[in-house]
Amino acid sequence: MKHRIENVKKKDPSAAFLQRRSLLIAATSLCVAALAPTIGSSTALRTSASKSPHTGSISMKQKIDFTRDGIKLVGDLFLPRGFSGTGRFDAVIVQGSFTSVKEQMSGTYAKKLAEAGFVALAFDYAHYGESGGMPRQLEAPAEKVSDLKAAISYLLDRPFVKNVAVVGVCTSASNVIEMAATEDRVKAIATVAGFLPDPELLDNLYGADVVAQRKAASNKAREKYGKRGAVDAVPAYSEVDPAAINFGREGNYDYYLMESRANVPQYRNEAALMGMTAFLEMAPIRTAASVSTPAIVVHSDGCAFPEQAKKLFAALGGAKELAWEDGTHYQYYDAEPQVDKAVERVSRFLRTQLNT
Repeated sequence: MKHRIENVKKKDPSAAFLQRRSLLIAATSLCVAALAPTIGSSTALRTSASKSPHTGSISMKQKIDFTRDGIKLVGDLFLPRGFSGTGRFDAVIVQGSFTSVKEQMSGTYAKKLAEAGFVALAFDYAHYGESGGMPRQLEAPAEKVSDLKAAISYLLDRPFVKNVAVVGVCTSASNVIEMAATEDRVKAIATVAGFLPDPELLDNLYGADVVAQRKAASNKAREKYGKRGAVDAVPAYSEVDPAAINFGREGNYDYYLMESRANVPQYRNEAALMGMTAFLEMAPIRTAASVSTPAIVVHSDGCAFPEQAKKLFAALGGAKELAWEDGTHYQYYDAEPQVDKAVERVSRFLRTQLNT
């Protein structure tokens, strides 16, 4: 029997945000301790080594932290085989989906990229997981861009890092595009199963009046937080509560709701309502023409909004590659064939671009 857990403390039945988006996605898809001192001045909290049951290779993981505007951000730094603190490596930052934490898909990709020879960092954005930032569970795209830039600074301060690339899975694909438009320290970027919305798309999907209502509810929640410090929150994913940001039939959200997949202790299935206005106004494709950083777009017909991925690829202004694969959206989170193929394509592209 499948074991699902839906853990949320506060609900607002007026805020059934993005239900049709979730249904569309479902339909179309669905360091050993001695090394600690070499990692840098930020606190090295813990180092562990684990063996992948699929590849047999050893991945070393170091708990690190850095700051952004006084907010502590916590990450897992995965180190490649043979890492000794000497020499210089290409580094990759990997970030994941809406409300996700580093123990989910970003950590999966970071570990595999380390096995492919990169130094790889997955971290919790501000407001999530082990990182600081109030209120909790706040989706704040502009802050996520700043978090990514702080992570770039952290890596470039390490003596063993020579170049940095950034990979965005699902919603972080949009964050990575926005970051790359104003960041020249990154040598390459990648999107995997990107969620790439824009206001026109959302208006067409839900109706402009519905989107306006959602924004009004979000703005009201932000005003309430400003006056009283109270946070209106709803489930991020649910099969039983129509107030959820993503609400769908049984099986749609197994990745987030099943302990055997990604319902890990560090994950909180909750979203602050006040963050939805900024989320609904994301428009990465409009920004893409300003991105000259080499980019690879990994997507499929079964991933979220495939036409948006094609539009993104067409708009990007630098060297680029479109890797059109198979599989559904959530398979790119933890299914071996899709994840391994994405890592293979991304690794090959990054090696070429980071060494030219």
